Amino acid sequence: MKKKIIGVILATAMVATLFTGCGSKTEEAAAPADTAQEEAAPEAEDAAPAEAADAADATAEAAGGDLASKKVGVCIYQFSDNFMTLFRTELENYLIAQGFSKDNITIVDGQNDQATQTGQIDNFINDKVDVLIINPVNSSSAETITDKVVEAGIPLVYINREPSKDEEQRWADNGWNVTYVGCDARQSGTMQGEMIVDLGLEAVDLNGDGKIQYIMVEGDPENVDAQYRTEFSVKALTDAGLEVECLSDQVGNWQQAEAQQIVANALGQYTTDVEVVFCNNDAMALGALQAIDAAGRKVGTDIYLVGVDALSEALENVLAGTMTGTVFNDHFSQSHSAADAAIRFINGEGNDNYIGCDYVKVTQDNAQEILDMVK
Repeated sequence: MKKKIIGVILATAMVATLFTGCGSKTEEAAAPADTAQEEAAPEAEDAAPAEAADAADATAEAAGGDLASKKVGVCIYQFSDNFMTLFRTELENYLIAQGFSKDNITIVDGQNDQATQTGQIDNFINDKVDVLIINPVNSSSAETITDKVVEAGIPLVYINREPSKDEEQRWADNGWNVTYVGCDARQSGTMQGEMIVDLGLEAVDLNGDGKIQYIMVEGDPENVDAQYRTEFSVKALTDAGLEVECLSDQVGNWQQAEAQQIVANALGQYTTDVEVVFCNNDAMALGALQAIDAAGRKVGTDIYLVGVDALSEALENVLAGTMTGTVFNDHFSQSHSAADAAIRFINGEGNDNYIGCDYVKVTQDNAQEILDMVK
């Protein structure tokens, strides 16, 4: 088991090294990842294992060997979410690798219901956990959640679903032990749009009318990631000087089945006018692909499809040419950074109120590399 854990540390740390990883928020964190960084990343590959081992040793040493007795409460908005399944599994493995006892790590399913999750948070507070890691059902509930957790004197790490800027400013103004760890969704949306731009108008403008007609399948409309991916995927096209027309913009709630129905309806209504399908995540992109296949359309020939998350099935479709591309939502660096932030809080150290990570654009050129890492 020990060898397996060490292997996980080394492999996952390599991902963080290759793809920039997480850091304090800067203006660059909100912008698309620099292509030069991605091209230069392989040069760091040889040094990654040694650096990973050093980092793990340093974290364990800083913890003073006392983490096994510390209690960690983790709230996930919904266990059935594909990406959050990857995230929570990696988070637990990494916490154990850093010295926490598996018996003291409790991860609960909010079942996509804020009232349920609020009750779970109350239970963790009553249990006097040493730190809380929360993936909120509703980002708008962050103020209420923060107030009760801070009042209980428990450090708080938000993950994946970012609270509002005003809420984050409140943490800074009050000097609270609260932070958010995640990626800037504007970057992922921009990368989706760039993949379409890179194909060229001549390839994408299948009906020859000089503009790109698209349908958009959104996640949870309250989620800032869904909002930004929707906005910035299209913005990347218009920033490149392309004219666009939205044929349909519907909410699929991150669900494959809902997306399949949405896209099937849109293809039935707009037929060959649909040139691009944007999906806020890969689960919905996989549903969209089912609808595209059922309609007798072929990705890369008479329609284009992009998603976000880099799920294994989506990566296999990118390699096969049945998806145009996806964006790697790096659950390795995010979960590790969330755990590291929790450890710093437990050790009485501070954290920046925002710890940002980078996405990675995935096309056929690098899909196999990403697939090898996530499998």
